[in-house]
Amino acid sequence: MSDTDPQSPQHHAPSAPRDDASGPALSEPGATPSRSGNSFRRYRGLLIGGATVIALGIGACGVGVGVALAGVQASSTSQAAVPGSLTPGGGTGNGSGGGLRGGSGDGSGRHGTFTGPGTASVNATAATSAQKVGVVTILSTLNYDSRAEAAGTGIILSSRGEILTNNHVVQGSTAITVTVESTGASYTARVVGTDETDDIAVLQLVDSSGAPVTGLTKAAIDTGTLSAGDAVTSVGNAEGTGNLVAATGTVTALEQSITVANDITGADEHLSGLIETDADVVSGDSGGPLIDKQGAVAGVVTAASSGSRTVTGYAIPIDTALGIAKQIVNGQASSTIVIGLPAFLGVELATDQTGSGVLISGIVAGSAAAGTGLAAGDTITAVDGSAATTADSLSSLIKAHAIGDRVTISYTDVAGAAQQVTVTLAAGPAA
Repeated sequence: MSDTDPQSPQHHAPSAPRDDASGPALSEPGATPSRSGNSFRRYRGLLIGGATVIALGIGACGVGVGVALAGVQASSTSQAAVPGSLTPGGGTGNGSGGGLRGGSGDGSGRHGTFTGPGTASVNATAATSAQKVGVVTILSTLNYDSRAEAAGTGIILSSRGEILTNNHVVQGSTAITVTVESTGASYTARVVGTDETDDIAVLQLVDSSGAPVTGLTKAAIDTGTLSAGDAVTSVGNAEGTGNLVAATGTVTALEQSITVANDITGADEHLSGLIETDADVVSGDSGGPLIDKQGAVAGVVTAASSGSRTVTGYAIPIDTALGIAKQIVNGQASSTIVIGLPAFLGVELATDQTGSGVLISGIVAGSAAAGTGLAAGDTITAVDGSAATTADSLSSLIKAHAIGDRVTISYTDVAGAAQQVTVTLAAGPAA
């Protein structure tokens, strides 16, 4: 993973935090000309509990070598987060949190009433008791700053507390709280594994003693094939309020492909085989169920269009998601699947890299790198003798290791002297 600031494709923090950086133009088979200018965004909600937010990124390649820190101001009288490139509708908040998408907020950054983009209304209603069964809301603390949080949705896979969600809902998280919406009970969740490429993650809910939760009611699953024109409903934690809403629509196409920008890395990601729907998918819906007319889960909501007043949503077919989830639960790591948390060095990297090594801009407090002698201004040149010439190459070298591995970091200090230090890698934010 690179440690440059990944909050936009240009790797610079925007003037307000973005939970889902705008993707490039549509690369969708059979797209109509009216949608050709749209970009796509991932749909977790970025929540802010303070007036000053640290925008933290863990970079590409599925492993954290560190984080980039960039101060981002959230006005106490404006939106706390802007979902993608969507223009908020002018609502104000009376506290540091503010409202999202043109709503009014209560200052906590989590609550508000929302009127949709511009002056359009969000086409959603409160989820029914039946629609809440098997669905959870997810609140992730991002990296090492407790004031920045991300909200999303998840699906209960088993009575043993296994939760299916999107990777980008938990990516960059250091603590995760999950609320079972049918009961109101909240639990701590640990990351079982993630697949950044296919945007899938599996969580395990645990009780206060750390034991897996039992006795949950799992979601009804329908792996049958949807058809264009079928009625569907997106159920999710819209705008991160913690209250489930349901947005009805129809399937407009199947087997669709889109390109989005990862909201953590800024890198382009390509998803294919998706269900396309005209249901009003909004920030915070990520990881939630797309329910068919039988009331069963047919897909996992993952992205939607940006740049037009008409929303086009996308979901991963549930059979595809379950296949990846099964590999994760079985502990089958692969080129795309990371089991558990990744190894983490804990260096902050400067954005103005020269290519002759990887320039450190700071050290993450409490991380593996802290107290080792590495400091801002040093340039990492190798890991265990293998050259690190770019942030991506450094990421790849760390990715090859596991938590607890001891690695030798070669670097040039600020005085120009060659140095070496041995570091024991720790667990990092979710990949």
